[in-house]
Amino acid sequence: MARVRDISELPKAHLHLHFTGSMRPSTLLELADKYGVRLPDALTGAEPPKLRATDERGWFRFQRLYDAARSCLREPEDIQRLVREAAEEDLRDGSGWLEIQVDPTSYAPRLGGLIPALEVILDAVDAASRETGLGMRVLVAANRMKHPLDARTLARLAVRYADRGIVGFGLSNDERRGMARDFDRAFAIAREGGLLAAPHGGELTGPASVRDCLDDLGAARIGHGVRAAEDPRLLKRLADRGVTCEVCPASNVALGVYEKPEDVPLRTLFDAGVPMALGADDPLLFGSRLAAQYEIAREHHGFDDAELAELARQSVRGSAAPVDVREKLLAGIDAWLGG
Repeated sequence: MARVRDISELPKAHLHLHFTGSMRPSTLLELADKYGVRLPDALTGAEPPKLRATDERGWFRFQRLYDAARSCLREPEDIQRLVREAAEEDLRDGSGWLEIQVDPTSYAPRLGGLIPALEVILDAVDAASRETGLGMRVLVAANRMKHPLDARTLARLAVRYADRGIVGFGLSNDERRGMARDFDRAFAIAREGGLLAAPHGGELTGPASVRDCLDDLGAARIGHGVRAAEDPRLLKRLADRGVTCEVCPASNVALGVYEKPEDVPLRTLFDAGVPMALGADDPLLFGSRLAAQYEIAREHHGFDDAELAELARQSVRGSAAPVDVREKLLAGIDAWLGG
């Protein structure tokens, strides 16, 4: 019988992790106590909250919980703690590279404005990377619920701070709101400034939203993208272009996109040759981190160790990691598989 290798020892890159959503539940409770914040009951229990975002009311509840958690991040030291702990959790799961996603406008009111907030975040990422040894960079994400002009402002700011650790530009929040093409100028600014385009698409809405990300935003990666599985021609297009989908299985199930882990179309995407980077999305709300996503591939989709290693390689290839980091991680994946 073949030995089952430890997934937490498989080197990998983590390309889909939201900022507040990366927080440890214990840290949230401590910060809420520190600031006298009364959290919704769903955030204080031993189990992750029961979520469903396939309708507007469900998405609103999900967003309300996220906003409640974010309200507990008030001082630079809170940001520093969150980032350091996210790095520690990723290292525990075998990650050698993390691109953490953040909309700095959400933190600006408590941190002295947009630019000070972004600088606090970038300083925290730099410090955590040096202290833990984990390669870390930032993906700045605009909010599709806000005006496209706000996204342009963010894109210009992201480009200006590219030398401080920003590698990409995204677009998050409810895919059912705001057309992708409304944000085309913001993404053009980001791409022209050398940033990787990685908008969300193809989770709450179908294959058309993935096509819009490709056609209107020049996406090099897609946040989620799982609904592309419903369109064979789109799968071929993603595979031919080498566009990486940041697939978050536990998140898909928690939000009601798929009923069960085995319903997430990991095998369909993999067999079609679509590169994937498994991600944890919002561990605070979904209850599982990076290694658990690989466990889902193994347990519910029958991925063997060679296929899990290939998933890890795809995550590394889809990242913005420098060549030396990529080579080290890829060598580590080969060693894991050969061990």
